[in-house]
Amino acid sequence: MDALETRELRYFTAVAEELHFGRAAERLGMAQPPLSRAIQQLERRLGVSLLERDRRGISLTGAGEVLLDEGRAALDAATAAARRTRRAGGADGPGGSRNRLVLAVKAAASHELLQKLLDAYAAEPDAAEIEVLPSGTCEQEEMLRDGRADVALMHAPFNSLAGFDSEELLTEGQIAILPADHPLAARTTLSLADVSDIPDLPLARWSRHGTSAPGPGPEIHDQTQLAQLIALGRTVAVFPESARAWLWAEHAAVPLADAPPVVTHIAWPAHSRSLALAGLIRTATRL
Repeated sequence: MDALETRELRYFTAVAEELHFGRAAERLGMAQPPLSRAIQQLERRLGVSLLERDRRGISLTGAGEVLLDEGRAALDAATAAARRTRRAGGADGPGGSRNRLVLAVKAAASHELLQKLLDAYAAEPDAAEIEVLPSGTCEQEEMLRDGRADVALMHAPFNSLAGFDSEELLTEGQIAILPADHPLAARTTLSLADVSDIPDLPLARWSRHGTSAPGPGPEIHDQTQLAQLIALGRTVAVFPESARAWLWAEHAAVPLADAPPVVTHIAWPAHSRSLALAGLIRTATRL
């Protein structure tokens, strides 16, 4: 029998991510012996070894790596199905709407485009309620996959559009956002090398899942924190041109001459059959 239970996938994914039965059992809120037995039973049923076990610990076999990738996708799909079903039935809590879409957007990006889209769609007959869900850097993909969002504004080359349907909406350049009183703020253009090598102004590092890129710059958790640190002369950041909409008086924006263009897409799950979503996509492509 080839069918896998959600419980089995949750167990295996925890073990594969922790590479330690004790930590995986603690994460799952269960004892270690039944977890070990469940993984052994799964291996016997599939007829493959998923884990290499030795004195140094455990590691994934090739088959285990495949099941981890597929298992994550299946668990996300199951979670997404539950979330979207509740949303369609108005079961999200008090005041839940039966005709509602959740739109994930990167905080502070594409502000003008987003406002035009929301205004144009609201004017459509039978328009659904749109909940805008700001996200951190590159989190829109995860929100679409696990059902927290129905649709997203995503930005190539930073976001991956793999597995989604999408329409291109906007192409724009990139800017460096610096303190207004910094000497480089007076320049008409900068290069990426200029921005990455400012001794007194390190590049901001965005935090994601509790980790951030290496470097001397401050770790950033949200756009408000970033804006304040730039104003205080503690960091510099690179954003699409449309980020000018949220700049403070203490900020300066300088175009980056050699930065690749940023293409904003509206993206949604390829299997979606939502009429409300179809209407939002039509409105977006008209813009």
